[in-house]
Amino acid sequence: MNKHQKIVVYATLTYLVLAFIWWTFLLRDKTIVAHEARVASLTTELALSGELVREGELETHPRYLKLREEYARESRMIIAEAVVIAISMFIVVFLAFRNFREQVKSAEQQRNFLLSITHELKSPIAGIRLILETFQKRRELPAAIQTKLSTNALTETDRLTALVNDLLLSAKLDTRYQLNLEPLDLSSIFEECVEKVALKYPGAKLHFDVEPDLPTIMGDRMGLTSVAINLIENAAKYSQPEPVIGVNLRRGSPVEVICTIADNGPGIPDALKEEVWKRFYRIGSENTRQTKGTGLGLYIVKKLVDLHGGAISIRDNEPSGATFLLSLPIANKL
Repeated sequence: MNKHQKIVVYATLTYLVLAFIWWTFLLRDKTIVAHEARVASLTTELALSGELVREGELETHPRYLKLREEYARESRMIIAEAVVIAISMFIVVFLAFRNFREQVKSAEQQRNFLLSITHELKSPIAGIRLILETFQKRRELPAAIQTKLSTNALTETDRLTALVNDLLLSAKLDTRYQLNLEPLDLSSIFEECVEKVALKYPGAKLHFDVEPDLPTIMGDRMGLTSVAINLIENAAKYSQPEPVIGVNLRRGSPVEVICTIADNGPGIPDALKEEVWKRFYRIGSENTRQTKGTGLGLYIVKKLVDLHGGAISIRDNEPSGATFLLSLPIANKL
């Protein structure tokens, strides 16, 4: 909402409130005037008929008492209607503003998503294009340089593939995603993901601890691989320049396996610990954010964990960073 639109909205609301107050007092004044006219008419009628002889008899006359009762009832009705209308106006305005804020927030998140997805698509495409142009212009490159360029091109291709897979998975999770359940060794899945992240972030210190003889779980291999890689890669990505990541797998209770992923990054404020699971949500503005991403990773994680009957939460790590606590039911308890 720009400045001009805000002025129009606030001016309209101010006009409505003032108009409501004015009409309330106007109706109140008209009720008072009408009551006084009826009292004056009754006084004249009773005086002419000889029913009023002494001063003070009017206040005790049955017809005057009836007029007072009608006046009191009308006054109460005006006040009650004013209160009801005022409360209704407040509720309508509150709901309208809350809905507007949600729409603005959603629009901002989608804008951030479009900006980030544009960057995430353009970067690897530009890299691959540059490598292909190099091969085209310099056909007699040394074998070592060819190998290095080919490896870089494959890395960028993998990056594009991962991005497309996240987009497709996000769309499927909203509609018709079906788990392909099978008995799985969760430690092997996480170990493989830790190795991938270690290769992608060679400066990161990753510690992987597994409790011996962990029970198998019944899960979707592709889905849980996505959960693991997103959590571990996020920990490395947001803990620069010297990430220290701890991944721990253990049996939490007779019915579940617990996984914790702890990092030494800036952490996540308490107010945002529930927000980060929303699709497209990323902390800050896309114009100033340094880390890459689309805002889909944690959304995908939460959806997949819920589909597996598990739970995931975020806690503060000490002395800094965040700890993601993931629990999944063992095979015979799903």
